[in-house]
Amino acid sequence: MLKRCGDDLFSIAVERPDEAQALAMQLRDTGGWLDVVPGIDSVVVRFDILTRPVEDARKAIEATLEKGVEPIKYEGQLVEIPVIYGGEAGPDLEELGELTGLSPGEIVRLHAGREYRVEMVGFTPGFAFIGGLDERLRVPRRTEPRQHVPAGSVGIADERTGLYALASPGGWTLIGRTSYPLFDATAERPFALAPGMRVRFRAVPDEDA
Repeated sequence: MLKRCGDDLFSIAVERPDEAQALAMQLRDTGGWLDVVPGIDSVVVRFDILTRPVEDARKAIEATLEKGVEPIKYEGQLVEIPVIYGGEAGPDLEELGELTGLSPGEIVRLHAGREYRVEMVGFTPGFAFIGGLDERLRVPRRTEPRQHVPAGSVGIADERTGLYALASPGGWTLIGRTSYPLFDATAERPFALAPGMRVRFRAVPDEDA
């Protein structure tokens, strides 16, 4: 569960994204770390090796783990995100239909027909990993990632939807795009989504997205 993965890094394996977020919060509360970064199935802890011996850092992490991870009681804000599905905005929608045996309309209905939870934000600044994708829509990442994915793109991979807050390379299957303000450099909180928030997608025509 706990392993050293660098001179000043420890990695802790967890089972779920919500457990990673909860453990990261508990570790931050203990103080003394340079950084604590939760992921989908792990938490990475960075410490100052010049002032803190490795074994001291290990014992401090183990002490937190022995106390048990207290689950986060989410009362997440619900955010509705308008999405243009298919066409130039979602260039992989037709291909997804071929892979799943579903029509474009069925894909849109399934994707926009439920509530999701933001599991984590990372990969690139503001990129949101949103869990709870319908099993019928689950496909692996593309074998050849794109060099450029526009900001606002809505992609799916495995059991998650991914929202690109910024333009970047990426290998997710792109089914749509939103103009929802996922990033605002002038805001106190630049990125609109955070772990624990609830999300619903709403299919809209081009002029309404």
